[in-house]
Amino acid sequence: MQKITIAVDGYSSCGKSTLAKALAQKLGYNYIDTGAMYRAVALFALNNNYFDAKGKPNIDSVINSLPNINVSFTFNAANKTSETCLNGINVEREIRSMRVSDKVSLISSIKEVREKMVALQREMGKNKGVVLDGRDIGTNVFPDAELKLFMTADTLVRAQRRFDELSSKGQYHSIEEIKLNLQKRDYDDTHRKENPLTRAKNAVVIDNSDLSREQQLEFVLKLINDLHLITLTE
Repeated sequence: MQKITIAVDGYSSCGKSTLAKALAQKLGYNYIDTGAMYRAVALFALNNNYFDAKGKPNIDSVINSLPNINVSFTFNAANKTSETCLNGINVEREIRSMRVSDKVSLISSIKEVREKMVALQREMGKNKGVVLDGRDIGTNVFPDAELKLFMTADTLVRAQRRFDELSSKGQYHSIEEIKLNLQKRDYDDTHRKENPLTRAKNAVVIDNSDLSREQQLEFVLKLINDLHLITLTE
């Protein structure tokens, strides 16, 4: 069966990972959470005190540490998904914290960080049969991806989803705090110099403000069939 590359881009907390994971599982593809890779670098910077009192990163320290930063994924058989490792240590829970969310856009805007992560992503996806979600997959990492999706949703809906996710992990923040964090990340992601978040010209836009997980998965699978990208079988 022909294998393709599926790029899922979009704003924070729009369900990119949820959809990408479901697609990968349905198609038997590998799943790569590129946002988690940048979060892992941000966690490394936080743990090594690379931020000043105003919350700005010491860019030289981050760049100089890149040779010592290894980001990889390990498969969790219990929940059937990939989890992020930083230098061989599973950091999946830590990178989802607000502490990291507050800093990841600053780290991901560093040119040298993006260059290293993009090189890793291209290597991971070079044989196709992969679903990647992030901010610049369809525009920069894999501009020739056979299917490009761009996801968006109402900010309040996204904030509620993020609130529920954090609360389920015992991390409690107000909806307003989360909303402000999302708005700041949106601005940073769309205005950064290095490969900003933009919709690829041939990407299919999915506003899932009122869509369930099942509905958006069904929509994309039908899209794949209609475009004759893959022959799907039950």
